[in-house]
Order: sequence, then C-alpha cells, then structure tokens
Amino acid sequence: MASIDRDAILARLTDVPGPDGNGNLVSLGLISDIVIHGGKVMFSITVDAARANALEPLREQAAAAVQALPGVESTLVILTAERKGGAGAPPPPRPARPAPPATSASGKPGIPGVGAIIAVASGKGGVGKSTTAVNIALGLAANGLKVGLLDADIYGPSVPRLLGLSGKPETQDGRTLKPMEAFGIKAMSMGFLVEEETPMIWRGPMVMSALTQMLREVAWAPLDVLVVDMPPGTGDAQLTMAQQVPLAGAVIVSTPQDLALIDARKGLAMFRKVDVPVLGIVENMSYFLCPHCGGRSDIFSHGGARHEAERLGVPFLGEVPLDLVIRETSDAGRPIVASAPDGPHARVYRDIATRIGAAIAGGAGARPAPRIVIE
Repeated sequence: MASIDRDAILARLTDVPGPDGNGNLVSLGLISDIVIHGGKVMFSITVDAARANALEPLREQAAAAVQALPGVESTLVILTAERKGGAGAPPPPRPARPAPPATSASGKPGIPGVGAIIAVASGKGGVGKSTTAVNIALGLAANGLKVGLLDADIYGPSVPRLLGLSGKPETQDGRTLKPMEAFGIKAMSMGFLVEEETPMIWRGPMVMSALTQMLREVAWAPLDVLVVDMPPGTGDAQLTMAQQVPLAGAVIVSTPQDLALIDARKGLAMFRKVDVPVLGIVENMSYFLCPHCGGRSDIFSHGGARHEAERLGVPFLGEVPLDLVIRETSDAGRPIVASAPDGPHARVYRDIATRIGAAIAGGAGARPAPRIVIE
C-alpha cells in the first residue's frame, strides 16, 4: 500500500476551490486536524456556521479529492464552524449539519431501512452504560430482532473492546462504510477508525459532524432496531441525536447511589426537554452476591433507581447485579448475553430488552426529530 502523508493530502486539496470560488481550501487556511490511520484519512474544513448546509457539496468535493490519492481507502471529512464575535444582528439558528431526510407523516424513521432508534444514556460516566448498551442490543437480537449498535462516544469509544472487534470497516463506494459484525449484530464506532490509544482532540462541531456521518453514511439497513451507546452527560452528541433522527426513546442507566441518581435525573430531563420518550431506567451494579459465601451486599445502596422511576412516572426496566463474570466477559470481548445466554445475568438483560421492545411496539415509537434552537 502506498504511504499517505500530510503534504500529499494538502497538495491534493489545493485543487479544491474555497467556499466562494476564490483561492483554495489550503491557501485560505480552512484545513485542520488531519488524522491519518492506515488507509483512513480524517480532516476538518472550517466554514461559516450559517452556511454549513449550503457548503455540504464542498465537503463532498474535498472528500473525493483525497479519496483519489493512492493508498486512501476511505475518508471522513468534517465541516466545523466557529462563531466570531462582533456587533450586529443576532446570528441565525446554527444548523448542526445538513438536515436529515424528511420524516413522513406516518412517523417513519429518518434512516432508510432502520425501524427504530433508541439511545442508551447516563448522566455521568462510570455507571456501566456501554456494557449495558451492548448487552441490551444482544438481548434484542436474542429476541429475534435485527439489531445494530452505534458507539456515539467519540472521545471514549468502548464498543470495539466490548464486542471483541478489531480492524477497519470496508467501504461500499468510497463513502458509505460497511458496519462491522459480531454475535449477530452490526456495529460502528470511531474506535474502528483510530487506534485505541489515540486521543480524539476535537471541538464540539466536529463531534457532531462525525456522529451524523456514522448515522447517515453507514450501510445499516435492514435493521429493526439501532441501539445508540451515548456518551455520558447532556452535551453535543445528545443534542445531535435528538435533532438528526427521530428517536423512538431513551433508556437511562444509573447506579443506585444518590450522586449517580442526581445526574440520571438531568439526563432524563434533557430527553424530555427535546421531546424524546424515556423508555425507562436501568439500575446497574444494583447489588453484589459474594461468589464464596453467597451473601448479598448493597455496595452502592439499592433500589434508588426504582424509586426514582416511580417518582418520575417512568418505567423501571430492571436491576443488573455487580458481578465479576459480567466484568470479565466484557473485558474479554464476549458479552454475557452472547457467552452465557442461558445464565441468570443474560436473562436479566434479555428481560430488560423485552420490556424495551414492548415499549417501542406499544407506541413510544419514532416521532419526528425536534429542531433545537439555542438563543
């Protein structure tokens, strides 16, 4: 394979005119954050936030130019914008990225061939959200559904490790990525595109653009359900998901203690604020059973998530124990639902998945994505 270097990329991008046809992307200083990983090239183009939609053809032209370089297998090109200060009229609402395909009056989802999209989220990190998301996806698949899993945590992707996947995804046409597959589900993650130790030092708009491309430029279809493992918190990724696709609902993961529940409330409130149904709350690390004596210990308290669900009027989906085997199988890339499908822990996740499936089928389903305007 021919080696790819930064100078060759910049040389090719000098052939791409600037946004107004004057100069080129390089001479105007619009190219930044070039990342080269094997045959994958990623970079960003800085544009005016108000013109992001109109300049989508420019992004595609830049991607095609770099794609033509020897050794380049695929490209990820991101439009990023930084608002400049100054007096004058208030700026228009900032579009995150090109608008998704229109949602039909019947409420069909915005990604062709994908039946329902659900977000698995948490108010804070460290509560086992990614492990829960993976096992929920496998539980849905075990219940007979065609399932995909999108790792939306750009900064800390966990899905490759949890599913035991490595290598780079192939492309269908130089632009559309084929998702990786494991245990009968399709998966896509930024972790497939960069080394595990590589930090993603990206600004918010770049994260939003990358997430949108992993939604729109991946061959997901046909799927009954796309499970999205959200990053912790209530930031850009959550808003992008709420705006870009009609979410069928969100699942909130929390541990039982008060500190975690405080943040879980924020996550739940955010989804309600953007009109996304909350399918329920999962209490992870709910209790610990000693493998030696069989004694039970409520290390992080117990029942807090159930009580919170009752107080807020949302379903309680189930309790997942704190157990060594769940951690070991997750670290080994053999999630418990796949490696021990008939065991008690797998049954817990499958029961949770069954309740989620019933909630989607019962009418919590996809609704048109809201427009988010920050004033």
